[in-house]
Amino acid sequence: MTPRFATDVITFYHPDFWGLDSADALRDWARDHPRPFWERVMDALAEAGVTGLELTFAPGDIDSALRAFGSAAFFRRELAARGLSVVSAFVAGSDAPDWRQGGNLPAIVADAERRAAFLAEAGAELLVAGLPMRATFGTRPPFFVDAAYMTRMADIAHVVGEAVSRYGVKLAFHTESNSTLWYERDIDLFMALTDPRYVWLCPDSCHIALGGGDPVAVARRHSQRIALAHWKDAVKPIDVELTIDDTVFAQQQPYMTELGTGIVDWRAWADAMSRTPGADIVLVELDEAADPVAALRAGRAVVEAARARPTVGDHAAHIERQGQA
Repeated sequence: MTPRFATDVITFYHPDFWGLDSADALRDWARDHPRPFWERVMDALAEAGVTGLELTFAPGDIDSALRAFGSAAFFRRELAARGLSVVSAFVAGSDAPDWRQGGNLPAIVADAERRAAFLAEAGAELLVAGLPMRATFGTRPPFFVDAAYMTRMADIAHVVGEAVSRYGVKLAFHTESNSTLWYERDIDLFMALTDPRYVWLCPDSCHIALGGGDPVAVARRHSQRIALAHWKDAVKPIDVELTIDDTVFAQQQPYMTELGTGIVDWRAWADAMSRTPGADIVLVELDEAADPVAALRAGRAVVEAARARPTVGDHAAHIERQGQA
């Protein structure tokens, strides 16, 4: 089966692509010109041969699409006219009610239902969320990602997953660096505590590797619960304790790299992905590419080469070589 290629709107967030001098300038321009923003994104996707799109935080968010096109249905028609479609929407932590606050469940559910209603009208079936971030190591009092914490997160996930399922939408969880769903142990614990009918997984190969984990091993263990995956490469595991605040995403950036230039075993990852419910979509994630069309084409080439040469049981040797590097 030949998969569809997709990408996250973040791919198009580099100010150079827009002839602007900063990320703030891009956000301001896109807020004031939502229709030109989306039309250029669509044209670039079509040029790169990438037909699927994941919405995310502003400027490429649901609200921006609604300002530009008036409705999810019209947005869907505009995409379809270019051979494109929405695959998923990502819920950024800064753009949604906080899961750590005990009284927030009604707001969390309402927010998820709003997004799910948009996705259903837009022709998409996946809402991708994350768990809250960890606290900076050494913070007092300490914050532990323990069984009690993960049970609370599982309880919320069940309520949200059931709510969005009424719209025909699946809830999948992304393995974000420095979040409480980052280490292999975090993922295994959360998956064990959640019902597979309502809670799915969206593993990110880069972020799992940044936590010192083996993304292929994660994909193989949880293969039947993977509704979508983010294909992204890592330079090496994060080897320092980062300050977890609004700058943490920028701090992580130097550890990320274009597909095929890092430590992810793409042959083994492609093989594992081919055995999942999400096998029909390959979402190539490239944060803020200055030339997104070229970067997406290069990413597609890496994926196609990996799929053309399936793994032959040499993943363990790959991991050993990376450990020696």
